[in-house]
Amino acid sequence: MGSRRKRTKSKIEVIKENSDNLRGPLADEVGNDESHFSKDAIQVLKFHGTYQQDDRDLREGRNRHYMFMIRGRIPAGKMTTDQYLAIDDIADEYADGTLRVTTRQAFQLHGIIKDELKTTLQEINNSLITTLGACGDIVRNVMATPAPDIDGRQSKVQDFADDLSDILLPASKAYHEIWLNGDKVYSGKEEVKEKEPLYGHSYLPRKFKVGIALPKDNSVDLYTQDIGLVALFDDENEIRGFNVVVGGGMGMNHRKESTFPRLGDHLGYVSKDKVVDVVKSIIGIQRDHGERVNRKQARMKYLIHDWGLEKFEKELISRLGFELEPYEELPDFDLDLYLGWNQQSDGNWFLGLSIENGRIQDNQEFQLKTALREVVSKFGTGVRLTANHNVLLTNVAEEDKEKIEAIFDKYGVLLDDELSNAIKYSMACPALPTCGLAITESERALPDIVRDLDGVLNELGLEDEKLSIRMTGCPNGCTRPYVADIGFVGRSLDKYTIFIGGDAAGTRLNSKYKDLVERKDLVEEVRPLLEQYKSDRSNSESFSDYWNRVGLEEPEAVSA
Repeated sequence: MGSRRKRTKSKIEVIKENSDNLRGPLADEVGNDESHFSKDAIQVLKFHGTYQQDDRDLREGRNRHYMFMIRGRIPAGKMTTDQYLAIDDIADEYADGTLRVTTRQAFQLHGIIKDELKTTLQEINNSLITTLGACGDIVRNVMATPAPDIDGRQSKVQDFADDLSDILLPASKAYHEIWLNGDKVYSGKEEVKEKEPLYGHSYLPRKFKVGIALPKDNSVDLYTQDIGLVALFDDENEIRGFNVVVGGGMGMNHRKESTFPRLGDHLGYVSKDKVVDVVKSIIGIQRDHGERVNRKQARMKYLIHDWGLEKFEKELISRLGFELEPYEELPDFDLDLYLGWNQQSDGNWFLGLSIENGRIQDNQEFQLKTALREVVSKFGTGVRLTANHNVLLTNVAEEDKEKIEAIFDKYGVLLDDELSNAIKYSMACPALPTCGLAITESERALPDIVRDLDGVLNELGLEDEKLSIRMTGCPNGCTRPYVADIGFVGRSLDKYTIFIGGDAAGTRLNSKYKDLVERKDLVEEVRPLLEQYKSDRSNSESFSDYWNRVGLEEPEAVSA
């Protein structure tokens, strides 16, 4: 009988184990004269909230124009006036002059050079924002409903997200030693210890995502998270506990059927006093049993898929010493973008701004970055970043509403009622030229595609439909395209796979409709689906409900 081949750890696992709790070889390379870090160091760098990139538009053979992307860790996307203004200044001083709102309610700065990376991170921390844990194989930014208090529940969920984020931060002092000269500028609620009691010396097998929703409000795409929590309230409007969802995730690989997007499963209900133990124990299961050889199979969704929910639950109970209660029934989820003017529970108002593809910038058509700075600084508004990469400006007095609208009008910034649904419900990832994983265009391509699609919708009288349209430059799915009504996923050079049939509420996966479609043909491939939906739908049936009811036909049959 032949000997069984010994399984080995992936190279990245070895790098993590040898990093001395996220220090080496990064610490030795920060101050050298190179324009970039070594391959081993960039894997550690991610844990510190930074990705090494190069501008692929400027590549010449092996010559690369290296730069860095920095991502903040901002639980529930909540920023103060001063924090937003500080990041806005940093974008001009050290980055490319733009900010980008991510689909995890954080910001990204692009274009920082290595010589200024340490100074940039210090400036960000001086604003009391950390980048530690915004990337890497740990729990990423904890998401939660972005709206300020409307009925007294939103702030309580956000406060919990803030507390949970601090609890789940890595304990290593490496971040403070390397970037902040050992000074602990950002102060979490738990004292930093040298050991990693939650993550261990190897950290997690892959990134891990946590999102917290309110009943009905799925603005965080709950079912796409590794752990999704739905806050439930008592008669006094206090959080009494949470429904727990596990095993969601979007990433896949076109050529590997063993990879796939997955929605989370309903696990059960837990009281508030026990929920942190539940979250930590779930993370511990993934830490101890997640795949560490093949990173394409390393997300927790694959562990639950392989084990089954029953085995996963038994392992959880063995760690907790108690069972979760049954999952409580909830009303249907919906997606509220919180755009336009909305009143807060204290009588003030907040304004939701649609930020196309999350990019805050000035250009020839409008000066969004300048307008936002003027409004935030003049009126002292709070700033909330949303999972649909929009911005909410909070705490606006009634008498200031018209003044704020006038400022946006002055700079050519369109408000909610001036934009089409197709634009408001669309999202694209950055993709080319900066993302190293990008196969195709996304952020630079989707605006024209959406406007062409918007023309078709208007032609068919479907302009009032709330179609979620999401594009990614690769199959990793950062904009969560696999739950969209229409998903365009990068497949090969300037070609995409079309997915149809999810929903804006994020409660259903879509299905592959057509593969290897050239960018110029995307809208015309979708048009027959819209035409058939227009003629055959029943009552107020949505686009995706219709296609899930009748079943997607072969593209040729639909087009005939």
